[in-house]
Amino acid sequence: MSETGSVNDAHWLVINGRKWRRTDPVLDDDTLARLKSHLGRGRSGVRTAKKAGDDEAVAAARRRTGLAKHGLGERGPYWWDSPEQDRIDRANDALRELDALDD
Repeated sequence: MSETGSVNDAHWLVINGRKWRRTDPVLDDDTLARLKSHLGRGRSGVRTAKKAGDDEAVAAARRRTGLAKHGLGERGPYWWDSPEQDRIDRANDALRELDALDD
């Protein structure tokens, strides 16, 4: 398989003609829900901070979004190239960092 994968495989999905990496399927429902919650909060935070013209808040919200996407396996190393336990550890590490942002 090529580095980018084919559109028809389990690693990618196409939305409006653009190819996106799928979420790592090894993640359990609770981990997935928590990461998606952080992702939604990050995306919402970016919109709100941009409207307010708050560059520092934009950067913080983008950090949350990026951490969540890494935890979900949608950014960073391809999840399918890593052992399952490393993928679970990556998601849990991302959650620890994300949860610490709220402290």
